[in-house]
Amino acid sequence: MAATEEYHLSDFLHGKSEHTLALFNQFINQFNTIGHVEVVPLKSMIGLDNGHKRIAYITQLGKNFIHVVFPFKQEYPDNLCFQKIAQVPGQQQFNHHFRMLNLDDVNEEVLGFMEMAFEGEN
Repeated sequence: MAATEEYHLSDFLHGKSEHTLALFNQFINQFNTIGHVEVVPLKSMIGLDNGHKRIAYITQLGKNFIHVVFPFKQEYPDNLCFQKIAQVPGQQQFNHHFRMLNLDDVNEEVLGFMEMAFEGEN
């Protein structure tokens, strides 16, 4: 049986700017106002779980931003917050890409999508 590799949140956060760490903490704190999310370090990204399923992924911690992907079962093109929406080939999953640059980027619209993700959109 192969040993499972263990990943640590500190590996993702080490060496990041204060601004990026503030964005990360703000995003997690905002999600926790909706309901408790578990932060799950993976091989190449950070998963967010609601206790039943993975509801979002932080795919990049940049110099001055965090990049978040929300996997939804349908496309939500009528929005101002997602920079890209892409269907996963062969699946009924649409990845909605959100880039957070400022602490106040988690506005009412983004919170609505976070609630949908947390509650299971359909």
